[in-house]
Amino acid sequence: MSDDVRTEQYRALAELRHQIRVFLSEGDQTARTVGLEPQQYLLLLMIRGLPDGQAATIRTLAERLTLKHHSVVELVDRLEANGYVRRSRGREDRRNVIVSLLPRGERMLEDVARQRINELRSNGHDLVRAIDRLLDREGTLAGRGKRAAKRGGKVRQKKRG
Repeated sequence: MSDDVRTEQYRALAELRHQIRVFLSEGDQTARTVGLEPQQYLLLLMIRGLPDGQAATIRTLAERLTLKHHSVVELVDRLEANGYVRRSRGREDRRNVIVSLLPRGERMLEDVARQRINELRSNGHDLVRAIDRLLDREGTLAGRGKRAAKRGGKVRQKKRG
């Protein structure tokens, strides 16, 4: 197999990029409708969605958001002033600042997250299809989709673990 990028791959990559941009743009708009700036929503999401055992330190949040340390500090300042988060010192290392959600921040985050999950349930198939085309799995999904259509059901995605 050649390492040359085929026209179909360019199209698939362009479509994936488009679908990601649409998803992100819609998410930004959803955050704004509840009174959050997009970066504020993302910070709340990162705090709530960190893997088990990982503390929401400024450093961790900066890494997860791919932002500079001082940018995360400014975001936390604004969120703290609005009563969405609070800072506390780490138990083991008092130099670490741990950011946690307050009930108001939890509610704001849940409002946006619920809408985003519902949007993905409605429109996520376009994003999945774009990824599958890029990974050359379109034929596999198309076959499953036809079988599901004959049964009058939806295509079930395999669980990945």
